[in-house]
Amino acid sequence: MSTPVWRPLTEDDLSLVHHLAACCLERDGGLPHLAGEPMLRRYFLQGPGIVGTDETGDVIAAASVFVDGTGHRTAAGLVHPSARGQGLGHALVAWCRERSGGSLLRVAVETTSPEWDALVTELGLVRTFAEHVMRHDLVDVPRIKRPAGLTSERWTDETAPLFHEAYRRSFSDRPGFPDPPLEEWVGDVAEEEGFRPTASRVVLDAAGTPVGFVTLLDDWIDQVGVVPAWRGRGLGAHLVVRSLRALRKVGCEQAWLTVNVDNAAHDLYLRVGFRDAGLRARYEETVR
Repeated sequence: MSTPVWRPLTEDDLSLVHHLAACCLERDGGLPHLAGEPMLRRYFLQGPGIVGTDETGDVIAAASVFVDGTGHRTAAGLVHPSARGQGLGHALVAWCRERSGGSLLRVAVETTSPEWDALVTELGLVRTFAEHVMRHDLVDVPRIKRPAGLTSERWTDETAPLFHEAYRRSFSDRPGFPDPPLEEWVGDVAEEEGFRPTASRVVLDAAGTPVGFVTLLDDWIDQVGVVPAWRGRGLGAHLVVRSLRALRKVGCEQAWLTVNVDNAAHDLYLRVGFRDAGLRARYEETVR
């Protein structure tokens, strides 16, 4: 390959970066939203960006440095699978470092690859977060009964507080639990594009206390949780497979979810038919 031509990334490059992201996802898997316009804009058009083009003008590499939701400068980048192993990743990292404002680099990665893993090791970046991206083809969905003595309710204005209570009781034992107040959490869930209230469920025990929940977005299982006292009894598996059948009934051809690499639920999802479809992660420099 000839030496790439580097130039600033502009709005006119969005379709070319979309193609680049789609090629990376096709080869390596990862979060499919990366190839969607909202995420591409957030990652590549919210701060200074750069693209590298080949002799035909195709974008084979791209990167940007932007301010993330926590106020930190964060880098994102992509290298076309056919152009890897030729130093483009090193060039992008060097460019991002120059624009990090003197801060240690943070990197957001929605699709990983063996080449990226090797570069991470070489640069000494530390992985601070990682999730499996998982896909179900909805062809063979097992049936798992809801545990006896429990009932479920769909999302409505009246039941939304029960969902919030189930969320808090399911996840409050996790380190760094954000504990958003009721109105904030309900608003974030209900206003999310693609939210499926009729397919989302909260599960109640005989006393009416929430013991588990699941929320769905488009063809995604967005959140699923079970309170500690009810774990290991099949409730989580029931909520997942029930959600898969609900998505299939409304015409979805696949279902997706993400799960932390340290979460034992990964094995559950494999057992009910999900397959790993890539990894998304976050990295930080500790020294430079």
